Amino acid sequence: MKLVLGFTVFLLIGFALGNEIFSEETIAAFNFDMGNEMIDEKIASSFNVMDYGAAGNGQVDDSQALEKAWKAACSANVGEGIATLVVPQGKTFLVNPLVFQGPCLAKALHFQLGGTLMAPQSTSWGNGGMGEWIYFQSVDNLILDGHGTIDGRGSNWWQALHFHNCNGLKVKGLTHVDSPRSHISVNGCKNVVLSDLLIKAPEDSPNTDGIDISSSSNVQILDSTIQTGDDCVAINGGSSFIYIDRVNCGPGHGISIGSLGDGTYDTVEEVHVKNCNLTNTQNGVRIKTFQGGSGFARRISFEHILLNNVGNPIIINQFYQDNGRSRPYGIWKKAAAIQVSDVTYSDIRGTSAGDQAINLDCDNVVGCSNIQMRNINIETGVNPHKIHGSCNNAHGTAFDVHPKVPCLS
Repeated sequence: MKLVLGFTVFLLIGFALGNEIFSEETIAAFNFDMGNEMIDEKIASSFNVMDYGAAGNGQVDDSQALEKAWKAACSANVGEGIATLVVPQGKTFLVNPLVFQGPCLAKALHFQLGGTLMAPQSTSWGNGGMGEWIYFQSVDNLILDGHGTIDGRGSNWWQALHFHNCNGLKVKGLTHVDSPRSHISVNGCKNVVLSDLLIKAPEDSPNTDGIDISSSSNVQILDSTIQTGDDCVAINGGSSFIYIDRVNCGPGHGISIGSLGDGTYDTVEEVHVKNCNLTNTQNGVRIKTFQGGSGFARRISFEHILLNNVGNPIIINQFYQDNGRSRPYGIWKKAAAIQVSDVTYSDIRGTSAGDQAINLDCDNVVGCSNIQMRNINIETGVNPHKIHGSCNNAHGTAFDVHPKVPCLS
């Protein structure tokens, strides 16, 4: 009896002094409804969409439930903590176009996707002209992760998952399938990490880029597999300090800088691609620019790239044209063009799907400068003796490069 009484007194003193005696975990384990603010804060920091009326059966529209859960999480006062929106696993949530608007009160917001977000097949809903299905705007320190799936179902919107002005963004572990256009687009963001993603769409699906980056800086794309009908990764104008590492690409159109300069001033710099595998892609590592534009693409590197049956393994195309958007021949003679310079290709090996392994087709007036190639060996099983490289108005150096590139010294 004395032992029990003594232990009880010890507990009461411990709760009175808080963390000086007990850890937060111990206090949580012995919660006697004392109204401890720390415990209430932890409970209030998690917002499950099921608690806001979601059905999760893939048939009922759960858009309003997600909107309510988002507003609650975004407006939650959790101090220095993280507000978490939970989309539970084992359930499918049918949602129409949604805008998750910031800024949020919480220092960081965790969107934990365990289940599947599924788009409607109908095109009758309105999207306010936004052209996106799931749109995060002005949400800093957003973490979107889990083992869930974003299923576009081939519906007709422009971009399936779009981030605008979201600094400190982290997207990890998701599966993203069947977007009819870009799967993931990042615009106007800084300090972004996209990792451990699986992105899939049919090989013959047009314009289904895996990841599009524009007007963003300090972006990392890591440890992901991208299999689509267009560019696995496209780096567009206004982007700088982009790092792509350990990405498996194919099928698709390869890893691209551009297209740039479609009648505009575009800049891209400090893009570094390494340790990537490309398999059965229409292109390998590509820089593509329109004629008539202006700006620059510079300080770009492609290193440690493995090719397997890749069409156009290494290509700079400064005469790029969209399919179905042919331009008069005269525009090709304009002096204005994107200036491509300081591009390094190193340790690129494997097989080409055709005879032409390297094609540096640079502008007739501006040209490409300081192109450096070293330790490159590309073969073909089609016509081994006809494998070749070609170039137009490209200037730089080549060391241990097969096939040879005529205009590099």
